Amino acid sequence: MREALLADDRVFLMGEDVGGYGGAFGVSLGLVEEFGPDRIRDTPLSESGFVGAGIGAAVAGMRPIVEIMTVNFSLLALDQILNNAATLLHMSGGQVSVPVVIRMTTGAGRQLAAQHSHSLEGWYAGIPGIRVLSPGTLQDARYMLAPALADPDPVVIFEHGSLYNATGPTAPRPESFDIVSAAVRRTGRDVSLISHGGSLPKVLAAAEALAADGVSAEVVDLRSLRPLDGATIAASVARTHRAVVVDEGWRTGGLAAEIAARIAELAFYDLDAPVERVCGAEVPVPYPKHLEDAAIPQVADIVAAARRAVG
Repeated sequence: MREALLADDRVFLMGEDVGGYGGAFGVSLGLVEEFGPDRIRDTPLSESGFVGAGIGAAVAGMRPIVEIMTVNFSLLALDQILNNAATLLHMSGGQVSVPVVIRMTTGAGRQLAAQHSHSLEGWYAGIPGIRVLSPGTLQDARYMLAPALADPDPVVIFEHGSLYNATGPTAPRPESFDIVSAAVRRTGRDVSLISHGGSLPKVLAAAEALAADGVSAEVVDLRSLRPLDGATIAASVARTHRAVVVDEGWRTGGLAAEIAARIAELAFYDLDAPVERVCGAEVPVPYPKHLEDAAIPQVADIVAAARRAVG
């Protein structure tokens, strides 16, 4: 965000506690001291109000980054996102673009209980007119923002709270950065493990555990949830002939169901076993740690699903 603010005077950040407090998760620490309160704007506690203001600023030619503290609060702004940001280009006959970037924290695993542990990426991935991104690596978290800000249409970025403390090296800034394609993070021959965001580290750990038992798992990181890269998914299934889809969201009507349907449409005759889904339990996420762990996908659950698929 700092690089974006330095590079373009049209870019500004707005949201609850993004200024003096530095953001609920420390993402914007130090930015208000460097850029001032006109470009790092603390907002009232009204998601509908400040997301609407961000949409208006984008229509007027600015490049706002709107931070929503956690994904559950985004529901208070869903009217603005669905009925305004996603539709204005169409309803204006192509005359009005809405280049707004909306960032929000998603996911469970941090004992924030039922109101602050949602994984609603699949809901937003069903909305035409917006792009939905879900970084699961340092590289994606580092470099997705610039092309998102350059996109003429609304971009929603889901940042899993469990990944904020991840550290490590990143490659030098590339001249261009792809925010459309899925990525194969690990090659394999026996089963495709398909996931995104906060579940990706668990999937990679499951692939390591399976390798110790002689099962070669390929790991596909979706990265973009809308549009979905069906070609990369289908190509992976064509190589391995089995698929396990991992999604922290609920199973019924969720993102994993859509991916399973895409596999049936694009790669049905490549399958040697039914598609397995590993999803969050269909309950409000519990507060106690042992119950929360039981309610969201874990490495052992992914390994078990892959072994069922392999037979």
